[in-house]
Amino acid sequence: MTLQPNSPMVTTTWLEQHLDNKELILLDASMSKIVGKKPLLYETFSCICGAQKLDLENELCDLTSSQNNAFPTADQFVNIISELGITQKSLVVIYDNQGIYSSPRAWWIFKTMGFGHVYVLDGGLPQWLAEGRATTNRFLPVATPALSLRHANKSQVKMQHAWVCDSAYLLDQLTNDQINIFDARGAERFLGQSSEPRKGVRCGHIPNSINLPFSQVLQGHRLKTTEELKHIFIRLIKEQDVQRIFSCGSGITACILILASVESGYHHNVLYDGSWAEWGSDHTLPVEW
Repeated sequence: MTLQPNSPMVTTTWLEQHLDNKELILLDASMSKIVGKKPLLYETFSCICGAQKLDLENELCDLTSSQNNAFPTADQFVNIISELGITQKSLVVIYDNQGIYSSPRAWWIFKTMGFGHVYVLDGGLPQWLAEGRATTNRFLPVATPALSLRHANKSQVKMQHAWVCDSAYLLDQLTNDQINIFDARGAERFLGQSSEPRKGVRCGHIPNSINLPFSQVLQGHRLKTTEELKHIFIRLIKEQDVQRIFSCGSGITACILILASVESGYHHNVLYDGSWAEWGSDHTLPVEW
């Protein structure tokens, strides 16, 4: 199957042409809670034929953590991908019903867990529907995985710990000129001009961070072109060849910026998983506005 070299995405045309491939696993990573944009609402449920449900809010997250939408543990990840029939040989395509919203989060989890053949569907379900492509009203049922698949997946998960950071690491890097910190929230929240949607969270932003609202890397339902994305990052930062750390409200839309960064050709990206929900709640951490 021909894929665009080094791109983290596939097109709707490509997906439709490869839906019958036995190695393809199609995942719907739509979320029920949408923050930072006006949600697309649907009168009736539909999904792309052959898709399975990937529950980011209740399953592919660490519910024992105090953080919102915390990164899943390796054991959680192994259990879920085994239920979905996914192995290192699988070609995984992920989409969501907002275009590009939560699917990059799922994609980054897979990448961080060491799975290389994982892609985001550019434009997601809205693009698929706009082009009149076939849908169904039910997900593909999940089969009971063999114990041997769990064992195999457990040995194949190689978490890239450096691709996700916590507040302690970020605090230590605030004055490091080899770090660029991006915040995917809207400008009003970044500047402390509007209240936070989560109770008890302060207004403002992480010191020395750069505001890049996730909507600015999108064109309609799709990601902007590679050249447009390159220009966005060049305009915002002088030093390009340094680590980029991405934050947002709770670690979801920051991954849209990571997707944009990778699509623009950059690969030294880190997710601050706790994001502003954690940073803004901890009064020992510095804040700017």
